[in-house]
Amino acid sequence: MYKIIFFLFLTTLLSAKNPNVYAALGDVIYDNVHKIEELGKLDSYKDYKLGISSYVALVTKTKELGFAIESGVELSKKGEYLAALRELSKKNDFYLRKAKSSFNTAIEKEDTALFMSLVNSEIIDTEQRKEDILNYYFQHQEDINASGVIQSFLDEDAELRNREAALHRIKSKKERDAEKIRRLRENDLETQKKLEEKLEAEVIKKKLEIRQQQRKELTK
Repeated sequence: MYKIIFFLFLTTLLSAKNPNVYAALGDVIYDNVHKIEELGKLDSYKDYKLGISSYVALVTKTKELGFAIESGVELSKKGEYLAALRELSKKNDFYLRKAKSSFNTAIEKEDTALFMSLVNSEIIDTEQRKEDILNYYFQHQEDINASGVIQSFLDEDAELRNREAALHRIKSKKERDAEKIRRLRENDLETQKKLEEKLEAEVIKKKLEIRQQQRKELTK
């Protein structure tokens, strides 16, 4: 029986990314833990290295408990699990705030090494800070190897520029075609006008000829 339960637990652990129990709270913690772990490798975070290491270990242990509860092995520990998630959530938020502060400091002090480490760790919201990231890159590109997040941003912008250029070409062609049609219509109108004037002149001429012929006949 225990072998079956263990097998089910192992299957759940391998097939799921995170436990479904209190997922709204747990997913944020579990998805960020590797990013926070990278912080502990930075020189500027050496004072936090032990704290981060302990945090990562606790997240791993809590995640295992989450899977155990989900599989039915530790159903009685849901309260304990929720309390653990709440504590971890506070630490997660602390490290995220710390990373955001470090990112701002890196820009202000032009600390390119720290800047690149934080950007590529993606612990900061790179999409939200895209403009800041690219501005710093263009100001210091001689010292930066555009890889990872920055390269993806440059590729996106290049694709956008190419798309805009293509749209501009399409628009220009449409405008040229519209201009050509406009000229053709103007030419058609001018031709039509000249034809009408010619016909009208011929009609008038014909009337004059008829009148002159009538006068000659009357004078005979």
